[in-house]
Amino acid sequence: MRLLIVGTLKGQLTTATKIAMDNGATVTHAEDCEQAMRVVRGGKGADLLLVDVALDIRDLVLRLEAEHIHVPIVACGITTDARAAVAAIHAGAKEYIPLPPDPELIAAVLAAVANDARDLICRDEAMMRVVKLAQQIAGSDASVMITGESGTGKEVLARYVHTRSQRARKPFISINCAAIPEHLLESELFGHEKGSFTGAVARRIGKFEEASGGTLLLDEVSEMDVRLQSKLLRAIQERVIDRVGGTRPVPVDIRIIATSNRNLAEAVKAGTFREDLLFRLNVVNLKIPALRDRPADILELAQHFVKKYAEANGVPLRPLSAEARRVLAANRWQGNVRELENTMHRAVLMASGDEIGPEAIISPDGDRLDTTKTPPAVVHATMAAEQVTRALVGRTVADVERDLILETLKHCLGNRTHAANILGISIRTLRNKLNEYADDGQPIPPPGSGEARSMAAA
Repeated sequence: MRLLIVGTLKGQLTTATKIAMDNGATVTHAEDCEQAMRVVRGGKGADLLLVDVALDIRDLVLRLEAEHIHVPIVACGITTDARAAVAAIHAGAKEYIPLPPDPELIAAVLAAVANDARDLICRDEAMMRVVKLAQQIAGSDASVMITGESGTGKEVLARYVHTRSQRARKPFISINCAAIPEHLLESELFGHEKGSFTGAVARRIGKFEEASGGTLLLDEVSEMDVRLQSKLLRAIQERVIDRVGGTRPVPVDIRIIATSNRNLAEAVKAGTFREDLLFRLNVVNLKIPALRDRPADILELAQHFVKKYAEANGVPLRPLSAEARRVLAANRWQGNVRELENTMHRAVLMASGDEIGPEAIISPDGDRLDTTKTPPAVVHATMAAEQVTRALVGRTVADVERDLILETLKHCLGNRTHAANILGISIRTLRNKLNEYADDGQPIPPPGSGEARSMAAA
């Protein structure tokens, strides 16, 4: 993590620096707010500003906002200066640390404010396969595309790849392509020269140059405008970028990791994502399964979050009861790991007694997850599944497989591609099976129709 200390910190500068470095931070100093602005514009960047409360924090916040520089600020001052502490928080500081600095407090702030304490927790075989592939390719410079639903932990996996690469000691820079307005994203990525547009009061180094020697994460890259995608493609292919308003190309040495929760192949067909850019980014694909598809991870992560938030909130560490574990395992977790984390944070705060019981496993609205009303469609599907299960007894695997394939094909009105996707098999495997069934005289739904007829080939 990159820490920028601004000011003298009332003579505690050396102590604060040592504490931060002992906790893994790279530390840069700036004497005042003007020098701090030059540092954050100039390419060294910062994940967190530790600012002397005696400086004009409000002015610094406004200057950062005016130049669209997003970095959290923590104020520092002597213990008795309560009025200055309140003023700093009102001015826009995220936290206030009394001086002399406390090692545990600074470590906690570095982790909480910069959100740098993200662990990769996995036990399920499906996720472990993804992690093993990540380990295999981490040492290379190949571009990586990480896909998966929102909340599955794509950025966590990206950091995991970076920390096991040859670039681990260099910066890991992340930019959310969906969170930044289109007209600002180009400047954020490639930087700009002074006067290149209204508000460009000084040269600003972009994320590509900021990540020099390290890794650049393009989070939700599928949301990037097609026009800007062409500039990104050039940067990846030629390893040079053009600052907005610049007159000469700037070489860059970075590894690209991109994430998306969308189907990029469909985006290419729709014309919203360049196929050549997809090829460049998708040298290695790490597809993270949804949390509901890796059940062994649910309880492992739940226990991790219970410990994390018990410590963070200063409450007793309580184990999960057997019934609470059952509720957690049965939930669908549409928001994936992010939803599970928030649920466990609430559970830690709501629990009473010696264990965390099902009454503490609640939704944001306060409804218990084990008593949430089940939609009629889910009830119908559950009953149908039970009937199917009862009907399986006494039949061979081959017979069950044949009926499943034919019923799925009928459901898809004969569409082979859709049926193969639902069944989780290749279109070639499906066609071979259909040919086999047709040779046995089974009626096969033809393409484009739900009606069945006998056929020699499908």
